[in-house]
Amino acid sequence: MAEIEARGVHFHVQRLGGGQRRVVFLHGFVWDNMSSWYFSVAAALAREADILLYDLRGHGKSERPATGYTLDDMVADLDAILDATAFGDRPVHLVGNSFGGLLALAYAIAHPERVASMVLVDAHVADETWTDEMRATLESRGQERDRKIIQAFHEWAGRHNDPRNTRLAKSAEALVYDTTLLDDLTRPHVFSDPDLARIGCPVLAIYGEHSDIRAKGERLAEKLPDCKLEIVAGGSHVILWEATSHLRNRIGQWLADQETPRGAADGL
Repeated sequence: MAEIEARGVHFHVQRLGGGQRRVVFLHGFVWDNMSSWYFSVAAALAREADILLYDLRGHGKSERPATGYTLDDMVADLDAILDATAFGDRPVHLVGNSFGGLLALAYAIAHPERVASMVLVDAHVADETWTDEMRATLESRGQERDRKIIQAFHEWAGRHNDPRNTRLAKSAEALVYDTTLLDDLTRPHVFSDPDLARIGCPVLAIYGEHSDIRAKGERLAEKLPDCKLEIVAGGSHVILWEATSHLRNRIGQWLADQETPRGAADGL
């Protein structure tokens, strides 16, 4: 484990494995941290790749500044962390779950030259619907507002049956109520079709059959220049926990395939 400073914020980072293939894992929002990837996929894949994990600002063991939680801030954080760790001296593979997938997309739009490929696990997509959903939650008042926030963010992580009774819940509530996160999340940020068309790297989008955001994956498969959509039968939004072994194997195979010329991989 290590702590680095990037953009004036102290981030908790962890680097595993080694080799030519560099992979960055991006976790979900508010109720999540790097440990979700560490214990499910990243540690196992470290035998085959050079892996970087970090807690997003305000999450896990990273510093929780009072401001700076827009999507643009998160993109700038990732870029600075790559530079600070010397991990971005060649294009990296981004693997993002839920909000982490949305962050991966935003980063690839802003810095397409720095991304070798992406794996998106039931990723959110910045569109009018996502912004409206967040605004509806944040415009609620009192207990109704609390219920909606807990429900929305709990479903993103999908790990705690009673989030209010955990240490993670207290940290999440401090992040939600003691920073500008709520205001920052309501700022419009939409991925247009031309934005998505800028992402030229290969993309694997994995969504649960019964996920409430499956349509987001279908849009990505339609609009991204090079995107393969795979549906996990019986899965919901939290397929990272429902189908961990499948995801571990599929992500490992995807990353291995990226080292093979496309024609050879296709049997040509």
